[in-house]
Amino acid sequence: MNDPTPLFTKTFDFVTWLITVTNNFPRGQRFLATQRLLNAAFDFQELTLEANISLPPVRLAKLKEADAELDKVRIYLRLTLKWEWLKPGQYQHAAAMVTEIGRLLGGWQRVLRQPAA
Repeated sequence: MNDPTPLFTKTFDFVTWLITVTNNFPRGQRFLATQRLLNAAFDFQELTLEANISLPPVRLAKLKEADAELDKVRIYLRLTLKWEWLKPGQYQHAAAMVTEIGRLLGGWQRVLRQPAA
């Protein structure tokens, strides 16, 4: 994966969707759990953008940090389903988006770990 553009596009789409959906979460939770979910999603997006403009050793470190943020997004999404803030169909949609983003991120990491030919 020399061109990370699909990752950026999918992440942009996910964050846009997530902002819209979280507007319907309970008002009292918007500054607690909702903010943590959104922060993790935005941090993921920012780390991938920073990785793209970094040199390879720093790039891989940024992508590892982004991977940790994506794990946080997964956990927070599961909590929102458990608390019934997301409908099962919404959760399935979000999980599919995050899975695809994770695949793209993993592919980028694999390319960076390969020795230069």
